[in-house]
Amino acid sequence: MDQDHRDWWRRGIFYQIYPRSFGDSDGDGVGDLRGIIARLPYLTRLGVDAIWLSPVFPSPMADFGYDISDYTGIDPLFGSIEDFDALVAATHDCGLKLILDLVPNHTSDQHPWFVEAKSSRDNPKRDWYIWRDPAPDGGEPNNWLSEFGGSAWAYDEASGQYYYHAFLAQQPDLNWRNREVREAVYDVMRFWLRKGVDGFRVDVIWHLIKDAEFRDNPPNPHYREGRPPHEKLLTQYSTDQPEVHAVITEMRRVTDDFDNRVLIGEIYLPLHRLVAYYGNNLRGAQMPFNFALLSTLWSARSVEQIIADYEKALPPGAWPNWVLGNHDRPRVASRVGPAQAPVAAMLLLTLRGTPTLYYGDEIGMRQVAIAPDQVRDPFEKNVPDIGVGRDGCRTPMQWSAERHAGFSTARPWLPLAQDFARDNVASLEAERASILNLYKALIRLRRTLPQLVHGSYEPAAAQGDVLLYRRRSAEGVAVIALNFGAVPASISSSAIGFNNEVLLSTLMDRQGERVDGVLDLRANEGVILGLPLDLA
Repeated sequence: MDQDHRDWWRRGIFYQIYPRSFGDSDGDGVGDLRGIIARLPYLTRLGVDAIWLSPVFPSPMADFGYDISDYTGIDPLFGSIEDFDALVAATHDCGLKLILDLVPNHTSDQHPWFVEAKSSRDNPKRDWYIWRDPAPDGGEPNNWLSEFGGSAWAYDEASGQYYYHAFLAQQPDLNWRNREVREAVYDVMRFWLRKGVDGFRVDVIWHLIKDAEFRDNPPNPHYREGRPPHEKLLTQYSTDQPEVHAVITEMRRVTDDFDNRVLIGEIYLPLHRLVAYYGNNLRGAQMPFNFALLSTLWSARSVEQIIADYEKALPPGAWPNWVLGNHDRPRVASRVGPAQAPVAAMLLLTLRGTPTLYYGDEIGMRQVAIAPDQVRDPFEKNVPDIGVGRDGCRTPMQWSAERHAGFSTARPWLPLAQDFARDNVASLEAERASILNLYKALIRLRRTLPQLVHGSYEPAAAQGDVLLYRRRSAEGVAVIALNFGAVPASISSSAIGFNNEVLLSTLMDRQGERVDGVLDLRANEGVILGLPLDLA
């Protein structure tokens, strides 16, 4: 089997679907698997290569699917196991890959494993979770904090012990130092791999192993009021432990037993620690998600520095990846502003590495303001009024100007954006210079120019708020110039090269324009330059 076929994920473009919000086939206001199947033609028109689904397993929905009560089923809200099989078949028939969300750090407190573990101290599954006696004063075993607010320890009256939960109390953490736990989760992975899934995105993979001595976490000297309360402590002992890498290597072996699968890790760590998750000899996650663009200052110099730091930190042979949005962070069009969203799109799809799109970003969906009585997110409910709510980036996909945006025949589970009648797939597909058609053009150009897929990344000096770089391969050179500023900028030919033409502008109106002497960029404009496509 050739290397290109095995490494499809290097060439591919990933598209994250939040299943509750993509397409509702049965009129209950919540998206489902059949709703996704119905929208596969759209994804093929868009040009992506793989879809990644947030969890669809049975769940009490305390954290909307990230609290799993059965790892090998489908929640009736989303359909049946037969619907899932149909989705796998339909996805593959469309030439797409399907990635599942694996949530191995914690289960629901209603999972049979935890029900057994909680039944007595002597139960064989007791050690599948993390239990500790109270501190000498009767309080929590240590100072670890839940990411969703409050202590990370919940007291069980019946047994007189605390159990650990990095997130909600309804999400007890599994004990990954227990070999039986590991093997049980690996069996879960094999179950879905045999069903044809093409890999996993592993939730909070850096949390899996905790300090064996359960030492107190140190205070965070950089904490400031108004930030989430769990940030008061550094997670020195509750996350990112050295032993986690052996676990990830085992996970990778499971996926490697099946042809052409990929293991992706969700990891919010500084770049120098993130890259360790590629593993020794690259036997860890093929793509530890790089979230650096989600939180950076949106300026040319800031982004330029992040790219340089990441490229420098990557182990030899490691493949980079980039993410601009996901189900936990505010929408990119709201973070950088609608005028810069096209520039962000061009950046994402021209950097070296695999890009991941978040559903709706390709139509410029913005963060939706959620009224207090409509809040669904447990994080916002536990830690209100400081802006941590994630509902605003999880609102239904805007398909058309029809009632409920063509997402459902019923009132959706979260409110729609007020602008859905204008910013929707149907209207933007018909608008020549829309952001949706820009995304399509970028994806087509990426397929046309091999240098945008496997070419090297070469930064070039630029002034002001312009980011300039080249992508070079044996097939040719592409020059990318991005104006992060709200004023025009000019770049001399000595910086961009000669005999180039504009292959694509974010404003969709300069294709074929020859660049002689100076490239003039308008405010908030990005361009891709290269040899004329018929000469390249």
